[in-house]
Amino acid sequence: QLYKQFALTISVSMALSALVALSLTPALCAKLLKPQHAVTSDEAKKGIVGKVIYYFNVWYNKTLEKYTRQVRRCIEHSKLMMLGLVAIVVLAGVFFKITPTGYVPDEDQGMFLISYNMQEGASSNRGIQSMIELSRDVAKIDGVRYVMPVNGFDILTMAQKSSAGILPVMMEEYDKRTNTVFNAIKSVYALAPKYPGLNIMAFPEPALPGLSSTGSLSLYVMNLGGDDVNTMNTYAQQFVAKANQRPEIGVAYTTFNTDTPGYKFVVDREKAESLNVPVSSVFTTLQAFLGGSEVNDFNNFGRTWKVVVQAQPEYRDDVKNMRFFFVKSNNGDMVPLDTLVTANPDMTVPSVSRFNGASAFKIAGSPADGYSTGQAMNALEEIAKEVLPTTYTYQWVDQSRDELEAGNQAYALYAISMVFVFLVLCALYESWTIPIAVMLSVPPAVLGCLASQYIRGQNNDIYMQVAMIMLIGLAAKNAILIVEYAKMNLENGQDVVTAAVNAAHLRLRPILMTSFAFILGCVPLAIATGPGAGSRVSMGNAVVGGMTFNTFVGIFLIPVLFVVVERFFSNTPKPRNPFRRRKNKENEPATPAD
Repeated sequence: QLYKQFALTISVSMALSALVALSLTPALCAKLLKPQHAVTSDEAKKGIVGKVIYYFNVWYNKTLEKYTRQVRRCIEHSKLMMLGLVAIVVLAGVFFKITPTGYVPDEDQGMFLISYNMQEGASSNRGIQSMIELSRDVAKIDGVRYVMPVNGFDILTMAQKSSAGILPVMMEEYDKRTNTVFNAIKSVYALAPKYPGLNIMAFPEPALPGLSSTGSLSLYVMNLGGDDVNTMNTYAQQFVAKANQRPEIGVAYTTFNTDTPGYKFVVDREKAESLNVPVSSVFTTLQAFLGGSEVNDFNNFGRTWKVVVQAQPEYRDDVKNMRFFFVKSNNGDMVPLDTLVTANPDMTVPSVSRFNGASAFKIAGSPADGYSTGQAMNALEEIAKEVLPTTYTYQWVDQSRDELEAGNQAYALYAISMVFVFLVLCALYESWTIPIAVMLSVPPAVLGCLASQYIRGQNNDIYMQVAMIMLIGLAAKNAILIVEYAKMNLENGQDVVTAAVNAAHLRLRPILMTSFAFILGCVPLAIATGPGAGSRVSMGNAVVGGMTFNTFVGIFLIPVLFVVVERFFSNTPKPRNPFRRRKNKENEPATPAD
């Protein structure tokens, strides 16, 4: 959806810009631009504005002459320039490899979520007391507006749990606080040693609606070998322990454990058979009284209500109360349930998840400061290969899966963008060769984009990928400004070197004007702060870096590319038509025999 939204926005804005440029701009030029007589230098320097414009033009003309000489020198050393282009392509590939990958950057949205878990089986009363104490300490953190504690809900499993709770934390308005959400989360973790009985985790609000609210790393580990829950728990704890030792992982956790106290009910099947009691009736009675059984539903107040049969709480607090539960035999006798069922204390899992039809446990977490989600995902994949046996496999879910799919689509998007630009240029120039010079000017923009992201610690995320696609078009635009005039000069009889040099001399000003206007317009994005700054900085930094490097390199490289491409294809002999040669030989007079 992000790609579609950006594509629609850019396409519509460019279409409107083209419409205005082809209709309104010529009319305004005819209305506003008037012929002016030549003025002397003294007349041009009248007033402060006149002096600034005059001396700027003097400086620009000198710079233009130096630039023209350098362009001719670059063409003379075209082989060295082409080696430089190869080096740029190689460096771009290196930065593609070393730039951290990500999905979308985290944003300071003025809210974050705290999740806590106590010892398995802890009562809700104990949870309420711990929740009140923790919420008071969190409220004292700088910038926190209020805390809304909720006891008895586990955000990690999205289920009710007496030993868990959540604390949504709302921050003050951004202009009224100096502390960020991310620093507040660090302060929450600093409170953890004060609560040894609580497992505290904090997560920022997801940058996009629908993304995971419990960290940017999520995967399910599937048990394909049919191991029991104790074996699964062993691998789950080993996985989490290894993950928390890696520098790329800030926090990793799993909700899967076998430490939940409970009871294992054992049915004496032989005794049930001797008393003529169906075993299925025993299980049904246990489920109805101790767990609850839905028997009906009814409509009232515009809603559907469930009718659930269940024993009163005081009869479910103690397993000894099974003596009050009776099951009916086939003879019509009522048999006490405790005579058929034995309750043995046991440690088990609160629930077992299934993923793709197999028993599974979920691993989730967040990357450490200074590391991207892509680096953290690679670390977790390495741990999976090290810890898990061959009977276990894993699959990314939630935001991690979206990031993986987006990364796989990026290369296809780049390729499609390049192909479309090339085909449009082929239609424009009615040639397959001239667009090659234009497309070869794109690598400097790619290198500048990736290098600026790497230097500033930004990620190769969706916003950078959109910026990269824009840079392909902008780099091609700069090349077109020179190649178009060079082609016209070549058709007017100038040699290829003179045509390229004159085109570069004439089109330097519009290239610099349009490029710097765009770069300066994107600088506020690259240095943005506050809510939404993550996405703006990622895109703005990529565009500013890529366009700046492409502008300064492209004004020297594009004329060289035009000359090299023209010379290469003009010197390549055209394939001969064998049928035409055979026809000519048939029309030649026969050679007299010796």
